Amino acid sequence: MPTVRSSGLLREIAMSPCASGRFRQLGRFRRDAIDLVERENLLNAAYCYRIVALDEPPSDVLRAGGETLEATRLVPESGQLTAVAVGICTLGPAFEQRTTALFAERRISLALALDKLGNELLFALSRRMQDWIVIEARKRRLTAAGELRAGDPGLPLQAQAAMQRLAGAVEIGVNVTHGQVMHPLKSMSMMLGIGIDLPPARWSRCDDCPSALKCRMSGRAAAAATA
Repeated sequence: MPTVRSSGLLREIAMSPCASGRFRQLGRFRRDAIDLVERENLLNAAYCYRIVALDEPPSDVLRAGGETLEATRLVPESGQLTAVAVGICTLGPAFEQRTTALFAERRISLALALDKLGNELLFALSRRMQDWIVIEARKRRLTAAGELRAGDPGLPLQAQAAMQRLAGAVEIGVNVTHGQVMHPLKSMSMMLGIGIDLPPARWSRCDDCPSALKCRMSGRAAAAATA
């Protein structure tokens, strides 16, 4: 079960610019949130992933590890898709519990800052997990291309439970409800195409998002790697 040094992950986020000018107060709450995470040891970052061979050649669905996935967007224009990489990462339960408690205490500004900080940390953690998936694919002389998350165009939310099983996410304490919600809430799933001579994906999971140009989290969504 890979875990991430929480201090290093938090340091990476803390180094990004804080708000300034008329938004200086938001920057102060962000710093307070960072201090709170450090002081109360709220961050228990972990991830797990598996590269799972396809059970049969792609058709109108992908079948891997005994699961059926409606993720044909990962099928490339050239090359051969032979597997999918499925990963799940989480910040652990303490983060959401503390955020909920702050809302209950009506410390709304700090609660919102902590929740936003959690999103930043989760995306940073997902990037690290993605990097390790690409590295493992290269070790196998395979390429990785494309990135989908449950609920994206090209991968329905109903895939969440299958992804949890394929990734073995029970090992890091992540469960999926009947409504396809992951717990702890600050958790994220990811699926990449793995295969032979896969070309870089020409699409991004952020293509249809109206906030893509302004989003600080975008830029890695069209992830692709060549061995």
